Amino acid sequence: MSPGPPDDQGGTVIAHELRGRTVAILAADGVERVELDLPRGALYGAGATVEVLSLHTGSLWAREWDKDPAGTITVDKQVGEASVSDYDALLLPGGTVNPDQLRTDPTAVEFVRAFVGTGKPVASICHGPWTLAEADVIRGRRLTSWASIRTDLRNAGAEVVDEEVCIDGQFITSRSPFDLPAFCAAIVEQFAAVPAAA
Repeated sequence: MSPGPPDDQGGTVIAHELRGRTVAILAADGVERVELDLPRGALYGAGATVEVLSLHTGSLWAREWDKDPAGTITVDKQVGEASVSDYDALLLPGGTVNPDQLRTDPTAVEFVRAFVGTGKPVASICHGPWTLAEADVIRGRRLTSWASIRTDLRNAGAEVVDEEVCIDGQFITSRSPFDLPAFCAAIVEQFAAVPAAA
């Protein structure tokens, strides 16, 4: 990894830690826009290729704080046409409606289950871990989330904590949009620690 350009203070900025890695963002209509856009920007900034997967092609309607329209987001690929082996990491953003749709779609749930089975990193924020609970992949794992879904995570066998960022093995989770600065830094660091797929 080569150093990036000098910063304004004369130091060196490390860039492109994720060059050669491809990250899937799995989302549905109603996704919390900032929870998709900020992590995607951090991943792009670190050199990753990022693809938005969803239940349908075209575009997703996004929300701000679940209720206010926040434009649309282009879908790169339908999840049913995506292969787990094409991605080095998975990101599950939140918003209430988004994971509620994903967790009721068998194809999306199976994609998540299969991805977790590879051992590759999975990051999720806010209501995003609902889909992990549905996929039955969090028994015995430490996670955090939006407060209102923590009982669901406990019922799915997780140990739930109230932390800005919780890292347990392949899982990186955060509670809310307020945690995004720490979450974005953590996902870049954790995704970079895993060798890129050949």
